[in-house]
Amino acid sequence: MKRRTLLAGTPLMAALALGTTACSGRIATKSDAPAPVGDGTSIPQLTLPAEVAENVAGIENYNPFSPNATTKTYFYEPLMIRSSVNCEVVPWLATDYAWVDPQTLTFTIREGVTWSDGTPLTAEDVVFTLTMRKEFPAADDIGLWNDTFGAHADSVTADGQVVTIAFSGNAAAKFDSLITAKVLPKHVWGSVGDPAQHVDTAPVGTGPFQVESYNGRRLTMTRREDYWQADKVLVDTLVLEGNYDATNAALKLTAGELDAYWGEIPNPQQSFADKDPELNHFWYAPAGSTVLTYNLTRAPFDDAAFRAALSHGLDKDEISAKATYGVMAPASQTGLKLPYAEDLLPEAYAGTDTVLPFDTAAAETMLDEAGYVVGPDGFRTMKDGSPLAPTFTVQAGWIDYQATADVVVRNLQAMKINASVQTSPPDAVDQNKKDAEFDMCLEYLHGACEVARNLGSKLASDQVPDKQTVKANVGRWIDPATDEIVAELSGATDPAQQKELTGQLVDIMMTQYPVTPLIYAPARMIYRTDKAVGWPSEEDPYATNSDMLMIMTRLTPPQQ
Repeated sequence: MKRRTLLAGTPLMAALALGTTACSGRIATKSDAPAPVGDGTSIPQLTLPAEVAENVAGIENYNPFSPNATTKTYFYEPLMIRSSVNCEVVPWLATDYAWVDPQTLTFTIREGVTWSDGTPLTAEDVVFTLTMRKEFPAADDIGLWNDTFGAHADSVTADGQVVTIAFSGNAAAKFDSLITAKVLPKHVWGSVGDPAQHVDTAPVGTGPFQVESYNGRRLTMTRREDYWQADKVLVDTLVLEGNYDATNAALKLTAGELDAYWGEIPNPQQSFADKDPELNHFWYAPAGSTVLTYNLTRAPFDDAAFRAALSHGLDKDEISAKATYGVMAPASQTGLKLPYAEDLLPEAYAGTDTVLPFDTAAAETMLDEAGYVVGPDGFRTMKDGSPLAPTFTVQAGWIDYQATADVVVRNLQAMKINASVQTSPPDAVDQNKKDAEFDMCLEYLHGACEVARNLGSKLASDQVPDKQTVKANVGRWIDPATDEIVAELSGATDPAQQKELTGQLVDIMMTQYPVTPLIYAPARMIYRTDKAVGWPSEEDPYATNSDMLMIMTRLTPPQQ
């Protein structure tokens, strides 16, 4: 997880939280202009944070391949959307999909969809969108034509409304990335050359909005009345503006100048929600887990008994309190995002609490039995009597990680392990991961729906970092049997088989402790309900901030 901003972990941080498609006009608008009052049948205007970073503000480009696209969300749409919370696959530009076999995938393309210039969407547009990635590999952001997580594609063809992708081998693990591909109009993009280099200032998309104006920092979009599901999108004007820090975001949210925010606001309950409980809300959905990662190439971390003892001696509730003000729950040792992925739990763990209980006494007993005895100085030694003094490496400036490390080291010392924290610049920590020069560190375990690419990659030997790249298996879990499970899961298309194979990975997590999940990591959503209701919440957990297209179809005006 490369991008970091400061999160609450200290009293100081708590104190801080007080037109037409072709139109690309530069009409200046006031950022603090109040939204118009509606008639109760539509949402006149919503203001959200800009998607583009401030250092490229002023450059207008809607190319979804650009790393700094002005927006990647509202003009070009995917084949399908898989909810990042409950993993439900929601039909979008494709109404259906089917694995004919693990090497052949079909999509049925929706009829009646038009591009914003009035041209009908066709299956040939989808074929073009996917095949141009073969001609221009830099644009293959979904890995369709390479062998990363599944075999590469051999061909993409259309027959009527059905698009068929034939792969060179088992490719089931590519599904989640494949359905995110933004479908592009062949009649526009077919002549632009390298799509990764194209500057797109007049987007012709299938999405719900079109550009009204952009003045270099404020993008204003208006609703398309001919959008294929216009009856579900009730936002008339959508404004994207500003890259706010925690203080400014809290102020703008409280003042009603911002309707939702996805960044880190220290103690959102106190700094925002409590100020107006009727209108101010937040929901931090679990996006994955923050995990304690051990260097499994070093003793004593190569000993499963030692890792088990540590895992039982960590106070995850205190970690949550110090790092997230208690917003994020302790994470399950299974590595799954629970309760949302509970259908994948094997029968042996179904209905049980897979969050390891905090028990220092039990952890000490486990260490004693494993041979890590207490020496004359009051600290435990290695089995051969040599000193045991592990170092926890943590990134400087990552306040939530530093707060977590402090609690972990304090817990280890309570187990009579002479642990310490070493704070280093983030780039230095990355280099330590590449070189395997660390004892313990924190890592992110993604909770997305493709288990083979998330939990599996944490345990797959081909995902061990090299000298150039920090890959997922930072701890260096090397086990041929695990590799076989991950490989088989990567090709599984049958839900029953997926559950059985996921259960085998869960069993490794619960018995071998290759990493120790600590707390769930958040997908933040902080929002107001004076202009729109229907935002995702703990009571209605249908999406996160990465699913904004779907959220736009669920928002309605508040009752008058």
